[in-house]
Amino acid sequence: MVKSQGAHASKWMRLLAILLAFTFVAAACGSSDSGSSAEDVASGDTTAEEPAAEEPAAEEPAAEEPAPEIIETFEEEPAEIVPVKGGTLRFALEADGDGLNPTTSALAASGYMMTGAVLETLSAVAADGTIVPFLAESFTPSDDFLNWQVKLRPDMTFTDGTPLTSAAIADNFTRQLGDLLVGLAVNPFFVGVEEKITVIDDLTAEFHLAIPNAHFPATLTGQVGMVASPTWLAAADADPTLNQEPVGTGPFLFDSRTPDSLTRFVRNDNYWNGEVYLDALEFAPVTDSDARVDLLLEGDVQGLHTTNAESIVELSEDDSIEMLLNDTTEESFSMINTENAPFDDIRVREALTLATFRENYIELVGAGIQRGANQMFAPESPYFNPDVVQETENPAAALLLVEEYCAELPANCNDGRIDFALSYSGPSVVQDRIADILTVGWTEGGFNVSQNMIPQDSFIQAIAFGQYQVNTWRQFGANDPVADNVWLWCAGVGGISLNWPRFCDEGRDVLLLEAMASTDEGRRAEIYQELVARIHDDYTYIFYTRTIWSVAFTDAVNGHCDRVTPEGVALACATNGSSSFGTTWISE
Repeated sequence: MVKSQGAHASKWMRLLAILLAFTFVAAACGSSDSGSSAEDVASGDTTAEEPAAEEPAAEEPAAEEPAPEIIETFEEEPAEIVPVKGGTLRFALEADGDGLNPTTSALAASGYMMTGAVLETLSAVAADGTIVPFLAESFTPSDDFLNWQVKLRPDMTFTDGTPLTSAAIADNFTRQLGDLLVGLAVNPFFVGVEEKITVIDDLTAEFHLAIPNAHFPATLTGQVGMVASPTWLAAADADPTLNQEPVGTGPFLFDSRTPDSLTRFVRNDNYWNGEVYLDALEFAPVTDSDARVDLLLEGDVQGLHTTNAESIVELSEDDSIEMLLNDTTEESFSMINTENAPFDDIRVREALTLATFRENYIELVGAGIQRGANQMFAPESPYFNPDVVQETENPAAALLLVEEYCAELPANCNDGRIDFALSYSGPSVVQDRIADILTVGWTEGGFNVSQNMIPQDSFIQAIAFGQYQVNTWRQFGANDPVADNVWLWCAGVGGISLNWPRFCDEGRDVLLLEAMASTDEGRRAEIYQELVARIHDDYTYIFYTRTIWSVAFTDAVNGHCDRVTPEGVALACATNGSSSFGTTWISE
C-alpha cells in the first residue's frame, strides 16, 4: 500500500538533501516537445550491473516491430468520484533545467514539466494529435502561408496583473529571436525578413515568415509558443536570478526554487480555464532512475517520468502504479559530427554504422519492451518509409572501409585504426552501460573508442558548439514533423548549431521547404519518406530504439487527463515526458 503523503513530508525533505550528492542540472534545448521539440539528453539511469560483451545478433537487421503490450495507460476515474481540493503532489524529474525563462532557457522534458505549471502556449496538442488554439482564440494564415495572424482570447491577464495582449506575444518572440541559443530554433523561419512580427491590435499579432509554412501553429505548442509576463521579463533583465521565478497565465504560481534540489509551485485560485485542485506541486531532480522508482514505490513522491525500460517494466508490475506511456514520438540514437576528420568522410560514418551491434542495444537496453528504430518515424506514421533499414551487425564490412580510408589518409589513423570519443551525459549508470555495448561492435569494426562522460548541465552546450565526435541522444519528437526542421536545416549549421551533426544537404532543404508549404497530406507523406531515405544515405545518425516515455503516478493521483480547451477539446495527457497538472487531484 502507498503510505499517506503526510507521513513522508519530513523524509521527503531529508531525501532532497541527500539527492544533491548525485543530482546534476540537465540543460536541453527546446523539444519539442515542444512545438519546438528540443531534445532532452538526460536519459534515465539504472543500477543494474553492466552486461558482459555479447556476440553480434543476427546479420539481418530487424525491422520495427508492433508496439509491445506493457500496461494500460492512465485510466479515467469513475464518474461518481468527485475531485477534492488539497494536497501537495511531489514529482521526481530525470534532471533539472538551467532556468525557467522561455526566452533564454534551454527547455527539455523536465523544464517543460516545471514551466508548464506556470506558463501556457498559444496552441496545444489535442488528445487526437491535432493542433488546436489555447491561449490564442484563432490562427489565420495568408493565402501564401507567409503571414499568420494570431488572435488572443479577450480579457486575460498574467498572474501579476499584466494584461495578456499581442504586445506581450511580440515581446516574448523578439526576446527569443535575440537569444544566442533559443534564437537558433526560431531564426531560420524568419531569415531576411525585416519586420518579423507586428501588432495589429490589442489582441492580434501577425508573424511574417521568410518561408511559407502551412503548419505554423504546430511550432507554437512548445517553447516558441510560450507567453510569459512582459513585466516579469523586464524585471529578469535587471535581476537574472528572476529567470528561475516565472510568471504566466497557468494553473499554478511560482513559490520557491533551489536549483538541483526543489522547485515549488502553489495553486492559482484565479485560474482562467477551470478549477485547480492541488494546493502545491513540488519537483525534485533525481538523475538515477532506480532512485526515482524507489521514491515512488515507497510513497515519498506521487509521480515521476522516465525513459528507462527496466524502470518501466518494474513499475508495470505494481498494481498501485498507473502510467501514461508513449513510444511513437522520439527515438534513441547516436549522432555523428561531420564537421571534422575522420567523420567528414562518409566512408567512416558508414563504417561506424556497419560496426554497430544494434541488436545488442535493443536487447540489453530495451529490456524487451522497446521497439527497434531505423528512422525518425514510427511504423504507425504516414511518413514512415518501410524501405529504410539500417545496415548494422557487420564489423567485417566496416573493417574494409576503415582499411581503405586509412590507406588513403594514414595521418588520420593510428596503426590502421580510427580513434574517436563517444560522448554521453551523466553521471548515469545506464549511459555507461550503453557506451560499453556500443564500444564492443565499434572496436571489432576498426575503431579505438574512448568514452567521454559530460556532466548533464553542460552536455547540450557542448553539442551545440560541436565539441563532440559521436554521442548518444534522443530527438525528433514533434507532433508535426515541420517543428523538427530546425535539427535538419543547412541554415542550422554554424558556430553554434542546432543541426547537431553539422551536415548540410541542400536537396534535403528542398524537401523540408515543400513539406512546410504543402497542405496535401499524401504528398507530405511522400516527401518525408524521401527525406528519411536521404538521412539514411548520409550516415549522420545511427538509430537504435523508439524511446518509451512513461509518466507514472500512484493510484491516489486522479484527473490527470481531464485538461481541455475553453471550447471543451480534450488535450493530450503527456507529450515526450512532460505534462500539465491543472486538473490533477489527490484522493485521500
